[in-house]
Amino acid sequence: MSEAPATISRPQRWDVPFESAMGAVAVARILSIPPFSQIDASRFPASTSLPDILLNDTGLRSFKKNQVIVREGDYGNSAFFIITGSVRVALGKDAIPAEVLGRRQPEKKDFLSTLRQLWGNARYPEVRSLRRYKEAKAGAEHEKGDDTTAIFLHDIPSVLKGGTAVLTAGMFFGEIAALSRTPRTATIFAEEDCELLEIRWQGLRELRLRAPEIKQFIDTNYRKYSLENHLRETKYFKDLSPAELKEVANQTRFETYGSFDWHSNYKKNRDVAPEERIKEEPLIAEEGQYANGLVLIRAGFARMSQKYNQGERTASYLSRGQMFGFDEIAHNWNTKDSAPLQYTLRALGYVDVLVVPTSVVEQYILPKIPQASFPPPIVAQNKQINDRRDGELSTDVVEFLVDNRFINGRATMVMDLDRCTRCDDCIRACASAHDNNPRFVRHGHQIGRYMIANACMHCLDPVCMIGCPTGAIHRNALGGQVVINDTTCIGCSTCANSCPYNNIQMVEIRNELGEHILDQENRPVTKAAKCDLCVEQMTGPACVNACPHDALTRVDMQDTQTFAKWLQR
Repeated sequence: MSEAPATISRPQRWDVPFESAMGAVAVARILSIPPFSQIDASRFPASTSLPDILLNDTGLRSFKKNQVIVREGDYGNSAFFIITGSVRVALGKDAIPAEVLGRRQPEKKDFLSTLRQLWGNARYPEVRSLRRYKEAKAGAEHEKGDDTTAIFLHDIPSVLKGGTAVLTAGMFFGEIAALSRTPRTATIFAEEDCELLEIRWQGLRELRLRAPEIKQFIDTNYRKYSLENHLRETKYFKDLSPAELKEVANQTRFETYGSFDWHSNYKKNRDVAPEERIKEEPLIAEEGQYANGLVLIRAGFARMSQKYNQGERTASYLSRGQMFGFDEIAHNWNTKDSAPLQYTLRALGYVDVLVVPTSVVEQYILPKIPQASFPPPIVAQNKQINDRRDGELSTDVVEFLVDNRFINGRATMVMDLDRCTRCDDCIRACASAHDNNPRFVRHGHQIGRYMIANACMHCLDPVCMIGCPTGAIHRNALGGQVVINDTTCIGCSTCANSCPYNNIQMVEIRNELGEHILDQENRPVTKAAKCDLCVEQMTGPACVNACPHDALTRVDMQDTQTFAKWLQR
């Protein structure tokens, strides 16, 4: 053992700024440009002043003509503000072929590296290199995404499949993906040489929170430039003419239900009886009422339920891209009936919706739908909630997933306890892939013979990212896995406390000699740790591959049919 303890300064939020080149001159310049020049700086506390946010959470970026700035499908942790020049948005899904965008597979360990880790793992738990932390402080390290190679588009007219739109100086873009923790919905490239301000989402959130003019500016821009594109990608809307689409967009309402930080209330009410908890969920539309609009889920989750005896029974759950109320509106228009809503829709946490009035749907949408494509009559549908077919989850399973919010998982670890022999091969494989540190716990909620284990689910809405002050926990830009940058993690525990599923652990780190690393006050330094879905491993999750009994799988809860087939093996 060494005589002197291993010590470092306790990590702080802005130890590693987003861009080391940002200085006082650059900040003063940004503050002279609208809308930043119109912000009342006195609304910001001294601990997170407006100049400090610009200094530490933003960076200046230059792009050449035709250079790709963001790609459709990538996960973004930042938004952009156009300082000079202009950018062009490629409208429509897959508007530019993937091969043209230079999309590549995430980097994986090669065969030799994979083999080497079998005997190269640390002898002690949670070993870290002190040198890496000191080097990070010397030069800024930030997450700009996992692909920093510049990509330029050539012969643009031939590669573009759809229309485009131009955004000019003074506009924001990328804020929806950054704030809602969802993939980018469009590819954007430089229309000409341009200079942009990239804003880390933590900084953008502070700006929206304390500067309402920024929030209003961004929302107005969204209605003006992005709503029509969103509607165009929605089923039943794609055949509308540009003029019709514009009219529909003008009459569409934005509505938000629940809290952005929904995990706090969920954890507080987790032990409340389900029949009581459902009453606390914000009501979006109620069974038996007239369908006065088509509800499109823009972000978040919603529960569809139906009256059952003295309570309610969950029929399904909806997420981004799905709609509610269409069947009733179509039925009434087609049959001249007046059937009310057959289900109740409630917000599960935070839900952002678009509401298209019924009269607008009847005028623009329904006349364009072939008769054969109309949904079946309302009466026939009522049987579905109690009469599930092969390939569908049972009502009990749906309610279990919804009540425990497991619907949020994109890679939920599910175990079949009848097949599991407790051989621990999964845990040993996980430890081997993570320097002798297992990243999940074989424990969790159960329904029948199945268990949802305590392993990161790589959520569709990863609320663990909401409070992270440094952006250390973020999405992998290529695969969308939720990962932690160990260098910029300051051990504040915010992510671990926010995770509704207790799937993040705080660990005390050690040096190569097994000694605890201490801060300047001799307190152990901690870091957040969790499953990273073996993002660097050649064959994907080691736990799944190691199970000799096919008792373990990772499930995307948006793909309920695949999950139902696995349960019905």
